[in-house]
Amino acid sequence: MKQYCESIFETQRWKTREIQVGKVGVGGDNPIRIQSMTTSNTRDVEATIEQVMRLADYGCDIARVTVQGKKEAEACEAIKNGLIQKGYEIPLVADIHFYPPAAMHVVDFVDKVRINPGNYLDRRATFRIIDYNDNTYQDEIDRITEGFSPLVQKCKLLGRAMRIGTNHGSLSDRIMNRYGDTPSGMVESALEFARVCRSLDFHNFLFSMKASNPKVMIQAYRLLTSKMIELGWDYPLHLGVTEAGDGEDGRIKSAVGIGSLLLDGLGDTVRVSLTEDPWFEIDPCKRLVKLAENYQDQGIAPFEEKYREQKRTIKLRENLPLHRDGTVILPLKPDQKIDSKTPPDAVLVENTIVGKDTIPLTALKDLTHSPDFISALHIKDGDEEEWQKILSADIGMILLELTGSKMHEGRHFFEFLKTHQLEIPVILTFSYDLPYEDLVIQASAEAGSLLSDGLGDGICLKTDHPPEMIRSLSFSILQATRMRSSKTEFIACPGCGRTLFNLQDVTKRIREKTAHLPGVKIAIMGCIVNGPGEMADADFGYVGSRAGKIDLYVGKTCVERNIDFADADERLIELIKKHDRWIEPEFAFSPQRA
Repeated sequence: MKQYCESIFETQRWKTREIQVGKVGVGGDNPIRIQSMTTSNTRDVEATIEQVMRLADYGCDIARVTVQGKKEAEACEAIKNGLIQKGYEIPLVADIHFYPPAAMHVVDFVDKVRINPGNYLDRRATFRIIDYNDNTYQDEIDRITEGFSPLVQKCKLLGRAMRIGTNHGSLSDRIMNRYGDTPSGMVESALEFARVCRSLDFHNFLFSMKASNPKVMIQAYRLLTSKMIELGWDYPLHLGVTEAGDGEDGRIKSAVGIGSLLLDGLGDTVRVSLTEDPWFEIDPCKRLVKLAENYQDQGIAPFEEKYREQKRTIKLRENLPLHRDGTVILPLKPDQKIDSKTPPDAVLVENTIVGKDTIPLTALKDLTHSPDFISALHIKDGDEEEWQKILSADIGMILLELTGSKMHEGRHFFEFLKTHQLEIPVILTFSYDLPYEDLVIQASAEAGSLLSDGLGDGICLKTDHPPEMIRSLSFSILQATRMRSSKTEFIACPGCGRTLFNLQDVTKRIREKTAHLPGVKIAIMGCIVNGPGEMADADFGYVGSRAGKIDLYVGKTCVERNIDFADADERLIELIKKHDRWIEPEFAFSPQRA
């Protein structure tokens, strides 16, 4: 299945149909809507009302609550009424997993129901190999149609909206046995349920394709959009990177995934899922939406991408400060120094790269048609007529300085390299004059959109912020795009009414004890509903199984059950040591040039 990309030459938002969520329109000509989810116990009506009101006050357009069973469903009637009495008309969404009766009950009170096609009618995936032939597979589809149709009919009757929300980590055994644990499987999982909606002439629904890996998430949304275009469908998209974690890392991962799609014109609603109080999700959402608006109608012409799906090859030369998994070059002023356990691969001082060797930069305007070896070339974005000078020179690496519509200009330049089969490493060089909070979002989205597609071999961010902050941001962007791991990666859910422990405190505590383990992925999941599947990308998992108890996982396999909460941190560390992934903090270092 071909991936969607906005390949013409400028960002134009893909026009979807408008659906109605309460009094809020989504898709069509409506602005990109911002969403979040409460972390209170849904049965605690007053606490949930307070959280929803606070979200609305912060600028949230649509709020979601978890509905595990009938008691939570019944609480939604009081929550909705309480909000209206206090003058809040923000639409309320019920989040459903594993229990269709809760959806059938709560749809009487809420404006939208979110169902997960991987577990609405299927048991939790066992990851077993099951042999489905065409007949037995069709029997499963018939079962879905029979079980899902009543909810669709009720939503249609009551004028409710629906989100068909696929999660990479919770695909059914049926889907994984036929399509694998892949973006294609995610798309087909959603389409199975969408076909039921369409067969009943219900169209007030949208899709989401969430994953904790931004690259998987990006590909899944592109594949879904491509498939919808092929089918002539135009349903809106809700964008999000699930289990992004907390702090700057959570914002970077979210900006890479959500931002890459928004800059291509995809997305009608967004949520940045952070392991923080939910109202703190609204600010990064607003910054992403603003960036998307700035990209609207921006781009270059004439230009059309042809090589998105072809892997780019490069040649690394010995004297250059390049890392095979992605290079960080840090601009410094002559009087600046950096003191870090994770130093950059090189620094850029007064137009000179200082790494293993001192390498003066040559500008494109100074390039002569000569076979002489040129270590590093500085190129500002421009037209192909200027770029032709590269063809007759022997260049070791390029610092590509992108301005204006950075994503489009970058794609244009890499298209030129691929057309001429030039295997030159390219460091994406961006200059920003932004507050740090905007810098994190914009650099992650713009650099991430290119790096996630394999366009670029490193990053160089020019700003006036302290070098140590820029060094950390640069390495984090490489990690979020799955190029280079320089620290522990945490996959942590944002929490909801199902959470069995204080996610924020536990995540902070585990991070303090394990953040020095490059290449190790640790998942911290608040409950068993999504835990085993959603953390399948992790090496180790810490999952709330019931009150006061934790289960520990290695990959998808539960290896220790019902551990007392007080002992769980140390047992996790023991498990990491048992699998030879532990480094004592005093000996820890991040891998540099190899």
